[in-house]
Formats: sequence, structure tokens, C-alpha cells
Amino acid sequence: MAAFQYEQGNVKVKITPAAEEGRANVFDRDILIYVLSQLMAAKNDGQEIGRRVQISAHDLLKATNRHTTGQAYATLRRALTRLQFTQIETNIHDHGIGEWRSISFITDARIVKEDSTGRLLSVELEMGDWLVKAIENKNVLTLHKAYFQLRKPLERRLYELARKHCGKQDVWRIGLDKLQLKTGSTSTPKEFKRLVKTICKADEDQSHMPDYRFRLIHDVLEIVPKDEFLDIYGDQPSSNLADTVRLSGNAYEKAREAAPTWDVYFLEQEWRMWMSEAPRHADGAFVGFCRKWYERKGNAP
Repeated sequence: MAAFQYEQGNVKVKITPAAEEGRANVFDRDILIYVLSQLMAAKNDGQEIGRRVQISAHDLLKATNRHTTGQAYATLRRALTRLQFTQIETNIHDHGIGEWRSISFITDARIVKEDSTGRLLSVELEMGDWLVKAIENKNVLTLHKAYFQLRKPLERRLYELARKHCGKQDVWRIGLDKLQLKTGSTSTPKEFKRLVKTICKADEDQSHMPDYRFRLIHDVLEIVPKDEFLDIYGDQPSSNLADTVRLSGNAYEKAREAAPTWDVYFLEQEWRMWMSEAPRHADGAFVGFCRKWYERKGNAP
């Protein structure tokens, strides 16, 4: 399996798979999510947390919607191997200083089982320090338990993007071309649109996607929080500017004029990530950002 590379602006990410088991996948990530949730709960209870974590194998398998049959050991071992040996390389630029870093999800893994029955007893992992730091800084989003019931990798990725970018906003929109980049999909644009449309149609019919409603309008995916999600999280104060700054519909039209050929929803996300404080006039600040973006970069590639 070849390495996967992603570029956005001057940020580059390269993911190199494990030699035998391949690259860590979206279902392997369930293990990380479960372990991080346990660490987050411990921190919220005032306990000290560290990189080394021991958890019940049975609880892990049940929580991540995995079988607890005799094949569980081999399946779990392969998943841990992928998580440990998948290597992530990235570059970070800040105030004229560039940094290259190579990291792993976990650095050590241990499974304990009974020899006579093959029953799994416990799993012990040593997490990457960057993951533990994310918890210590409370830079971890909560996920609905129904996330583990989503069987399509693209469904999971769309939900993750919704939690990160939509949050408690009234609506979040993104063009399909930028969405495909964020998901890492290698499908053709036509096939990718078909896949997204299928998920949106199923969500419209069955409402199976947790926390958010997903609708495809032409070549733009629109994501809206469900009422039950806002009932739980809507009244909580937010420190995320993306949850507090609102744009009018007119702002998007002016942004298109200011930065022709660019996806205004992509520019909106760039603007929100660039902000350090809420602007007094959001519409004007956003349009000004788009105008300067176009002056620097010209037409979209």
C-alpha cells in the first residue's frame, strides 16, 4: 500500500502504512476514540492521566461494536499493529519558522489473554504524547455513541467534519471539491458526489446520522444540527469563534465577487481558522479577507 499525501496551503501531511498490515483505517480509529474518551473521563474526575492506559478488552470490543468471538484477538492485534506502525509526517509553519515532525498514534501495545480459552482479559496501550496533550488542553470533541454504528467510512468522516466545523452553528456548508480533499477520498469527483448523495438520501429517509442533518444542494453539502443535539449542547458557552460568528447570505455573494473562482465556503473556513477574536462587523471582515486572499493567490487552482 502506497503512502497517502495531503496538502492544504503550505501544510503537508504524509501517512505511511505499516509494512504488513497496511495503513490505519477509520475503524481502527474507534480504538483511539474509546481510549481517549476514557482518559477524558478520568481527567474530568480529577484523576492524573498519562500516556500508558490499561482497559478492559471486553468493554473496548463492545463499545466499538466489535465481535467478542474467538477471532477478536487476531482482529484486535492487527488493528493495534496498524495504529502503532502507521507513521504520520507533517510540517508546521508559524511566524516564519518551519518544523517537520514524525508521529505515531500509539508507541506500544500489549494484549493479555487466557491461554486455555483464548478469552481476552485486558489491553494496555502507550499513547502518542500529542494525543495526551490534546486531552490535557481539552482539544477533543465528544462523539455520539451512534457514531460506532456507522458502517461506511465516508459516513464517519462526514460526521467528524460536522462536529469539528459545524459545531453549534445554525448551518455549515462546503463545496464537494473541498469536501473531497478533507475526506481524503480517492474516488473520481463524479463517484464521490454519488457517494455523498447516497448518504444524504439515506439520512433524509432514515435520519441515521447522529447529531446533524446532511443535505446535498447541487455541489454543496449543507449540514445542520438536529434539535436534540442543540438541546444538550446549545446552552453551553462556547470558546470557539466558529460557534459565535454569524454571516448573512449577502456576505457570501459579495465574497464570490471579491474572490472569483474560489469556493466561498472553503474561504469561510480559512477565515474562521485565521481569526483570533470576533470581528465587530463579520460580513465586512469576511469579504475583506476574501479580497486579500484573491490578491495574494489569484484564481483558484
